[in-house]
Amino acid sequence: MKFEKKHLQKAKKIKVLLSDVDGVLTKGELIVLDSGEEVKIWDIKDRLAYTLIWLSGLNIKLGWISGRGCKQLSDRAKELKLDFFYQNVKDKLDVYEKIKKIGNYSDEEIAYIGDDWLDISILKRSGLSVCPKDALDDVKKYVNFISSYNSGCGVFREVVELILKSQGKWDKVFSVYNK
Repeated sequence: MKFEKKHLQKAKKIKVLLSDVDGVLTKGELIVLDSGEEVKIWDIKDRLAYTLIWLSGLNIKLGWISGRGCKQLSDRAKELKLDFFYQNVKDKLDVYEKIKKIGNYSDEEIAYIGDDWLDISILKRSGLSVCPKDALDDVKKYVNFISSYNSGCGVFREVVELILKSQGKWDKVFSVYNK
């Protein structure tokens, strides 16, 4: 995929990649079982993107800030060994500011992917702000990159590709699979 120079320049500075979950990593649909357990459907391309970050050797911190919460979300966060995981968050900006303090990060060093009103306060501040192609129009006006993918269909993978290409690690990661 080809990226614009302005997006590559922003992505080159990224040390932290944060994301909303519902409507970004999933299509935003919920299956609620009779037991009350929520089931989310995840895109495998996005799942592999976490592996690509690890293979790159970059020390990019990964995290989720979700307005909702459930056991499945906790299980996935543990499986992916996320550096930051917050669920049932009502004030996402407060969590974002905590993460900045924890690692002494600047806004320019943080990428955030969001799709809804709860995400706007972070999207306005983060160095690389991204939304899915099918995000709300109210959100699109606050991002510097609109993904070519809809929510739950590879948005996270595209952002990882952008970061890896901008930081000179794409060929290294791709070579693992291109033998």
